[in-house]
Amino acid sequence: MAGYKDLDYNERRAAAQRARETALAQLKARPPVDEAVKARRQAQAEARDQFQKEQRAARQAILLSEETAQAELADEVAARSAGATQITEDQRKAARDAKYAARKKNKPKR
Repeated sequence: MAGYKDLDYNERRAAAQRARETALAQLKARPPVDEAVKARRQAQAEARDQFQKEQRAARQAILLSEETAQAELADEVAARSAGATQITEDQRKAARDAKYAARKKNKPKR
């Protein structure tokens, strides 16, 4: 049984050169691109780029409107919470007394 023969440097270099020449020959053998096909592809690429740009702009507008709505909601919540913290001690006592009175009124009589 024959063992594995490792290629020396010159053999590897020659194999790489043959591969490059083969790839170049295949590239040169390809037919040239028709100008009409090239123009159509360019137009399709431009149309696709324009469509994607419009989609990005629409998404950005949606995000901006959502951020604006969230900011307005946060401002409204902050305003309400600021108003809620300004309840006086007398108002808290009156609310507590009303709650106790309602509980006492609903309590069954014995």
